[in-house]
Order: sequence, then C-alpha cells, then structure tokens
Amino acid sequence: MHGVAMNIGSLDPLDYEYLRQVRELAARIEPFIISDHLCWTGSSQQRLYDLLPLPYTEEAAQYVAQRILRVQDFLGRRLTLENLSAYLESSTSMTEWEFIGEIARLADCHILVDVNNIYVSSRNQGFDPIEYLRALDPGRIRQFHIAGHTDFGDHCIDTHDHPVCDAVWELYAEAVYLFGSIPTLLERDDQIPEIEVLLLEVERARKIAAITLARLSESDGRPTPSGAPR
Repeated sequence: MHGVAMNIGSLDPLDYEYLRQVRELAARIEPFIISDHLCWTGSSQQRLYDLLPLPYTEEAAQYVAQRILRVQDFLGRRLTLENLSAYLESSTSMTEWEFIGEIARLADCHILVDVNNIYVSSRNQGFDPIEYLRALDPGRIRQFHIAGHTDFGDHCIDTHDHPVCDAVWELYAEAVYLFGSIPTLLERDDQIPEIEVLLLEVERARKIAAITLARLSESDGRPTPSGAPR
C-alpha cells in the first residue's frame, strides 16, 4: 500500500480518520508494507496535491519521528517512508541521507529508496548519489522505486513520464549491490506506453538485479571500492 496523503511532516494534527481507513484497508488486504512519503502535503486541512520537502534539521527529525511513532502505534505496524525529489538546496544542518537515517533510527521505521528521486536531487543539488546510497542502513530498506524524469540539461523534474534513463539504471545496480534483493516498483504516471514497452523495462530491472546479485555472490558478498559491478 503506497500513499501520498499521510502528511507526516505537517504541523497539522494527524488525520486519524484517514489513518482509520488505511488501517481498515490494510486489515483486508494484508500488504507487505504500508508506505508514504517523507514530506508534508498540506496545511490547515488544505491539500496542496504535491510532495513538499522538510528542513533537514535535528529538530525536524525529532518532530517527524514522534509523529511516525504515533501513526505506527495506531496502525499496529511499521511505516515505510520514501525520499523525495528536491529542486532547491536550503541551508540545513544535515544532509538528506543523514536526515532520513536519523528519522528511521528515532522512529524505528523502514525506508523506501526511490532511486530516480535520488538521481534527480543529485543533479539539481550537486551531491554524489553513491554517497547517499552508501549512507543508508541496509537493515531498514524495504522497497526500491525506479522511474523516468524530464531532463532540462541544467536541472531535472520528477515527472514519471519518460523511460528510465541509463544513469538511473546504473544507480539502481548500485542499490542492488549495496542492499541485495529488494522488491522493486516501476512507476509511470503520464505518457504511458503500451504494456509491452513497460514490460521491457521490468525485464531490464530483473536482468540488472540478477547480474548484480550473481556478481556479488561471486565476490562473497563483499562490495568492492568501485561500487556496483557493471
């Protein structure tokens, strides 16, 4: 179950009516994870229909972690939170990966690694996406997302309306190399092609994972300094 409306980072009170519906649906279908985004999506009960970033500070991490703990108590299970695409860099006391790691530690929740979002943010903000991946706790990773985006040359927008690009496939291989065999979701929200085209991308993800895991097995599970085998 993957949502966009939990508003976990908002200053608004938690929406327990929404959470009740999530809990009831989860009881019916028994999903392997319940996930949402590490962000805020509205204020004063007004939905903004966008995934908006948080300040990467210790104060924000502690605040969000406490809200996650309350949601997890209400749902009776752990949450899995996804990283966003970011378009501007703000003055913060932590990197995004430090922020996510601290929240996961404080709330004892799981992480959904959106590989495309990491790549988009790295292009927009100029950080090393490999450093981001290597800083995450392998024990908390529960799912990967891969998707396409729109590349404007000097910046990227997470549009989910293009095929997965080669750079994201390479970063996906690195993620598999670091975290192992993790369920992977291919996302496409617009300009959706024929199902055969999407299935080719799914097959490419399977092949990358299989090749990477085979090479990792050959190296006795020890990552080499160069990162993911190509």
